[in-house]
Amino acid sequence: MMKFELYTDVVLTCDLPKHRLRRGDIVKLVDHHVAPDNTEGYSIEVFNAVGDTIAVTSVPTAALETLREDEVLSARTL
Repeated sequence: MMKFELYTDVVLTCDLPKHRLRRGDIVKLVDHHVAPDNTEGYSIEVFNAVGDTIAVTSVPTAALETLREDEVLSARTL
């Protein structure tokens, strides 16, 4: 399983409807943790386009991937 550096931006690989987040949204990693079943994951913070926090939640490591140089940032309406 890939390990990410804290306080970096990564991309969601799945939708999180409870938080109105979609696959491809960029999130910031704020903590790394291991669940009782040994599943690794991260606490993430999500910001809107002007820098306000809109969500803080936890996801498994498999729900994240690194940003790539062949990707373009974009904005969408919640």
